[in-house]
Order: sequence, then structure tokens, then C-alpha cells
Amino acid sequence: MTSKETGYKNNTEMLHFLIMSFLTLPAMFLYYFASFIWDVRQREKGNEMLIMIGIMIICLVLVIVALKRGNPGIIPVLIALIEIVVIIPENALRGNFNLGVTMWYAAGVLYIVTLIKGRIKYVLFAIEAVTAVVVHYMFYTNASGGTALAVTEYIAAYIAALMVCVMIIVMVEYEIYLQKTAVRDAEERRREIEELNMAQNRFFSSMSHEIRTPINTIIGFNEMILRDAVSEEVANDAENIKSASKILLSVINDILDMSKIESGQMEIVNEAYDVGEMLSEIVNMMWGRAHEKGIEFKLDIDPTLPGMLFGDEVRIKQILINLLNNAVKYTREGSITLSIHCEKKAGDKVKVIYSVEDTGMGIRRENIPYLFNAFRRVEDEKTRYIEGTGLGLSIVKQLTDLMGGEVSVNSIYTKGSTFTVSLEQEAAGEELLGEFDPKRIGNVHTEHRHHSRFEAPNARVLIVDDNRANLMVAVKLLKETQVQTVTAQSGAECLELTLESHYDAILMDHLMPEMDGIECLKSIREQAGGMCRETPVVVLTANAATEDQKMYKSAGFDGYLTKPVEPDRLEEMLAAVLPKDLIHNEGTDNDESENVDQIRRAGRKRALIITTDSVCDLPPRLLQSFKVPVLSYKVYTDTGIFTDGYEAEGDVMVRYMADTGRTARSRAPEVSDYENFFAEQLSYSQRIIHITMARGSSNGYANACEAARSFANVKVFDSGHLSSGMGLMVLTAAGMVDSGQTDPDVILDALLKKKERISTSFMVESTDYLYRGGRMPERINRLCTSLMIHPVISLKDSRMRISAAVIGGKERTRRQYMKRTFRDAGNIDRSILFITYAGMKKAELEEIKKEVSRMIIFDKVCIQKASPAISINCGPGSFGLIFARK
Repeated sequence: MTSKETGYKNNTEMLHFLIMSFLTLPAMFLYYFASFIWDVRQREKGNEMLIMIGIMIICLVLVIVALKRGNPGIIPVLIALIEIVVIIPENALRGNFNLGVTMWYAAGVLYIVTLIKGRIKYVLFAIEAVTAVVVHYMFYTNASGGTALAVTEYIAAYIAALMVCVMIIVMVEYEIYLQKTAVRDAEERRREIEELNMAQNRFFSSMSHEIRTPINTIIGFNEMILRDAVSEEVANDAENIKSASKILLSVINDILDMSKIESGQMEIVNEAYDVGEMLSEIVNMMWGRAHEKGIEFKLDIDPTLPGMLFGDEVRIKQILINLLNNAVKYTREGSITLSIHCEKKAGDKVKVIYSVEDTGMGIRRENIPYLFNAFRRVEDEKTRYIEGTGLGLSIVKQLTDLMGGEVSVNSIYTKGSTFTVSLEQEAAGEELLGEFDPKRIGNVHTEHRHHSRFEAPNARVLIVDDNRANLMVAVKLLKETQVQTVTAQSGAECLELTLESHYDAILMDHLMPEMDGIECLKSIREQAGGMCRETPVVVLTANAATEDQKMYKSAGFDGYLTKPVEPDRLEEMLAAVLPKDLIHNEGTDNDESENVDQIRRAGRKRALIITTDSVCDLPPRLLQSFKVPVLSYKVYTDTGIFTDGYEAEGDVMVRYMADTGRTARSRAPEVSDYENFFAEQLSYSQRIIHITMARGSSNGYANACEAARSFANVKVFDSGHLSSGMGLMVLTAAGMVDSGQTDPDVILDALLKKKERISTSFMVESTDYLYRGGRMPERINRLCTSLMIHPVISLKDSRMRISAAVIGGKERTRRQYMKRTFRDAGNIDRSILFITYAGMKKAELEEIKKEVSRMIIFDKVCIQKASPAISINCGPGSFGLIFARK
């Protein structure tokens, strides 16, 4: 049993002991105390109370000792003895014979049977049975007139108490037996599952090793074909073989990783790593695949990203490669963009946001919840023939979860997808990455012709592998480096060669018969008279797991290469371990510069933007200065459909309705309009907060929320207001973003508080336009017109309501409306006031502005023309006073 299991068992026993002790001891004491009070009232002796208090204190001290020890030990036995020898007999003799005896002996038996194990339990049962005989005998002798009938009663009572106790013992023991059986069965099942998982892992590991070995041969000899001057047809066939081999290798890796994740054996190994080098490797690998399909590859790398980070580089690289592979697979034309941004946290912590955006076929909304399920692919006619196991995204999700991060997806079917992974890491230095220049990438993509990284004609390299084909592959791959290669097919042959000659480097397979690579390495290091005791040894193995890398490192290997061997990786490793004086003409491929220029730097994304609808009624210059994108409402008339603010203005629409007597209607953007709008804006920003008009005033909020379901990083906020009241909310959020706040939750909290303080109201000049828009019944419209009633419309709980009505002529009603609105002047935030109007002349507006200044002084007064969507509902001559309260 492990220490963890022992601790859990001790904790369970301790809890059980405490529960039983605090149930039985206080109950017995209270019963005794009640009996004592009765005795005192009956003027009987009560001196035994002090003794009983002393006994209870002793029991309490024992419980405290058990608590401090953390283990009950023998203390339950001591308490049980006190109960059955002292407390229970005393309580039984003090109580009523017919009611008390059986109850207290049953309580004692329950305490013993649930807490005490082993033979001592049965000793205690025997002691309790003897004390029960003594107690009944004392009842009998103390009773008046010991007749035969009385003897029979006491014997019957004793037998009844005995039977109840036996029943309790049998029932509790049986229940304990059932629990132990259930625990034993569960433990057996757990062991079986663990053994099954271990067997599965061994199988997958063995499968990985056995498949990698022949793939190494295939890829190696295929590389030789590509290096030779062969015809274009042969070269194309060889490229297809290479591509198919890599796909097979990818499938093997996915299955192996998924197996380890599900069995809980996947470990996250955090180490300091170079961000620039990691990105170079990823771009180096993925640009070629994108280029082959004619897809543009773009980069957007935050220059404030730390140059060194502390995290699991291998798993982060795996996540990004999986996402980029998916993007390449599902994109036929267009582009793929890799974006990496950084957010500073407390101390050296940073939140790194990786996103992969493509212009591929996208994902249907109903399929998004199943994207990260293992062994499940989202298929339709367009994706059915694309290769893949359905494990890639599941592995991304599982690895992200293991590292404490988050993964999300935004997608519009037929338009493309964006996958975003957020991981918190730690800066491993103060140096920043700076501008990431693709031209500093080591080896982006070349044609078939291979150029060796170095030449070392005087270097001697020993290659050890029990597979002859693997030896041939390694020798051929190193041919262009001109190193002198010697081969051995076993550990014993290797030791013979190292005893005879010195080698500058040794490439060693791990799994070999008779003597494996680790044993051989140990023998080389300890070989008496050996000439390679200090020679660097690189393990060349088909075991690719993280724990294998740890094992080889601890075994003393100087390097680690996995099969199938990447030619460039093999040369790079040899260049690192060979003596520098033996290496000549070290360099990289010369063809990279012309290819790397084709990697475009994508436009830098903003961390967060605020977007809104055209009904926010803000001056265009303010929207532009805060860089707030706007989605337009539509205005429907008998002559056509117009875009709010672009193809139609408020005054024009009001005049059209007045001159023709026809109606016009405004309509919020459709769900598809919001989807396209969000997708476009996410090309410029990582996250969006979209602020809509009050949900009770239009369908804008509902449609935006529905569209946002396709995007994990789009949040929709109900402003609870309309017109410039909604605009004040936009200005608040945009101002926070402009000042550097990029946390959406902080901004949303601020908006919720601001929402309650904004005052939005309009005085309607003529109710006829409300009637035409279907917002007022005909009879109410007639009544208001005949009595010169002008309703004041305000917002409450995101719904429009008539909060007041003013009666009279134009001048009088406007003054009344202003007085009523500014009556609580001391509670008004005087920083800004919007006078938002529809169909009014400049002179009228100036008069309203003067009247306002007589009542209250604002720092800034903005006279804003209402949007067509607002104007056609209010009509000409209507205006609103919009501001915030303190």
C-alpha cells in the first residue's frame, strides 16, 4: 500500500472514530445528566454526578490525544471499555428497566462493531455480555419481592437485549463485508485497467518502434534518390513517397501521444527555450507545405515577446504544427497566418496567445462542439477525402489543458477558421524577441538538390545498429559530408572496434539483441584499454517518447536522434559533437533567400477592439479617432433598401416620409451580416467586444449573440440604451482600450456599472411616426395629436417606455422636458451632453443649447444628428438629452 493510500485510510478511520465518539458519548452523558436532575428533584442521592463528569473528561482527553496523533490506535478500545464497564451499567441502573437497558447495550455494541477490528472486538463483546448479566442480576436483587415471574421478566429482558445486540453485530458485520468486497473488486478492476493501459502503452510503443524502423529505411533510400540526378518524373515519384511516409509517421505519433494522454502518462517538461529558434523550425517546416499547395504563408509575431521563455517547447511546437498542418490540409487557396502575441502578467509571467488563421473551407457551427473529440472527424462532401485520423485537434486540446491553457476556435463555413491557444509561461530573461525576420530562418525550402551542412573528410564515425538497412541509410546520408564511416551490427562488435581504433563520434541504436545501446555505452565508458572512452555517443532510436529522451540523457548519451532520421538533423547533430578542427565548409543551404522572401509579414493585430452598430449616434471623427468599426443597420422603404448612414441620412428619410406620407422601417443586420463583420474584424484584432442597442429595441443584440457563437473571442454587450446613450457606452469602452486595457472582463465590468448611470430620453414632437412604425396604437396617436401631448421616451431594463408626457406648444413643451430631465442637477456628470435630434433646423438647435446652458453647464455639448434608424421612429422636431449621472 502506498503512503498516499495509507494516509487516506488513516484519515477515514479517524473521521469514523470522531463521528461515533461524538454521537455516543454526549448522548450517554445527557441521559445520565437527565437522570441526575430527576434524582435531585426526587430528593434522591446525586453524588455520582461528579464521578460521571470525571469519566467524561477522561474520554474527551482520549479523543483529543487521538486527534493529535492523527490515528485512533488503541484509544477506541479504551473508550469502549469505559463505556461498557462504567457508563452503560450506570446509565442502565439509573434508567427505567424496560426502556433503558436494551438501548444502551445496543449503543455499546454499535460502537465496538464499527470502530474496533480483530480479536479484541470479540473480547469486548464478551465483557459487555458479562456486564449485562451483572446489571440484570442487580435489577433483580434490588427489585421488591423476587418472585418467579420477576425472574422470568429479567431473563426475557436479557435475552431481548442479547438478540438486539447480535442482530446489530450481524447486520453491521455483513455491511462491512459487502463494503470490503466492493472495495476489493474496485481495486481489482483498477489494477486490471492499469495493466491494460500498460499493455496498451507497451503495444503502441512497440508498434511505433517497429514501424519507424522500416520507415527509416524507406525515407533514407528515398532521400538518396532525391539527391541523385534523376529525371523529373522519378523525382516527383520520390517526393510522393516522402510525403506519404511523413503522413504515416504523423499518424503513428498521434496514436502514441493520444495513448499516453489518456493513460495519464504524458508529462509536461518545462525548460528555458529560445523562441526565435522554435519559430524558425516551425516556419521552416510549414512554409514548404503551404508553398506546395500554392497557399500564401503569413507571419504576425509580437516584437515584445520575450526572447527566452520557460515552458515545454516540444509540446508547444507540437500544438502549433498540428494547427498549421490542419490549416494547410483544409485550405485550397488563399493564405495561412501564424500570429503570436504577448500579454504581460504579474512578475515574470506572460500570457502568450498563438493563433492560426486560414481562408479554408471553415466549419459548420453545429460541428464546432465536436472538433476536439478524439477519433472523430467532422466530415462533409468537401472534407471526406482529406487524410487524417481525427486525433490532431484532440491532442492540441489535451496538451493545452495539461499546460493550464485554453484553446478556442472561430469559424464561418466556406470562409475559413481561426484556432487560438493561450498559454501562461514565464520569461527566462529580459531580452525581447524584437522584429522576427523570416530571412534569418535556417533552411526554409529548397528543391530536390541537397547541400551538406559541412565536410569532415578526416572525421571517423562508428555507426552501430542490428538492422543492416538502417546502417546503409546512415552511411548514404553522410556520404556528402565525406566523413569516414565504419559500421557494426551488434554491441559486441562495437566493443571490438572501439578497443582497436579511435572514433570521433559514435551513432548507437538502442534496442539490439544480446547487448542494447545503453549497456554498450556503459561498456565503452568503462572499457579497459578502450580508445573511445571519451568519444561522444549519440543514440539513434525509434523510441520517440519524452520519457525515452530523459532515459537516454540520464544514461549518459551526448545526443538523441529519432528514426526516421531527418538528413539535416543528422548532419546538425554530427556537426555539434565532432571536434571543430575536423569540420570544414560549415554553412547552410544557399537557395533559402529567394524562397524566404515569399513569406509575408501579416499586418500586426490589435489585442482588442470595440465595435458597434450604426445606431450609436456618435460623430464620425470620434469613431475614427478611437478606431471603432461600425456595422450598419438597413432602412427599408417602398423605393428600395438603403444602408444606414451611408446611402440614407436621418433628415432625408424624415423628409421623404413627410412629403410622401409613406412609411420606412429600420432593421438590424442579419446573423450572417454579423458573422461576416466579426470575421473581417478578427483579421485586425485578437478579440472583439461588440456593443449593441438595447435588446428590447431591436433584434441587433439577439442576432449579434447568435453570430458570436461561431467565435470564441467575440463578446456581445447589451448597452441597455439607444442612440447616443449607446454611444456613451462605446466611448467608455474605446477609451479604456485606448489607455491600454486589453482584458475584456475588466471592460465589461466597467460597462455594467456605467450602464446604470446613463440617462437616455427623447421628446417626440409628433406621435404619428411612432404610429407608422408600429410602436403606438392608432387611437392613442389620435388622442395625443388632438390634445397636443408629446410623449417622453426613456430606457429602463433595456426596453423603451413612455416615462412622461408634456402638453402644449413647441416652446413650452421643450422647456418642460429640459427642466424635468435636469431637475436633479447635483447628481449629473457634467463632462459631456449629447443633444441628438431628428429633422430640426440650426436655429432651433442653438435655442435648445442656450436653454440648456441656463439650467446646467456641461464641459462639452455635442449636437448630433440621429441616424435614419432612430429618426424614422421619432419624426422631425424630436430630440434627446443624453448624459451620465455621477
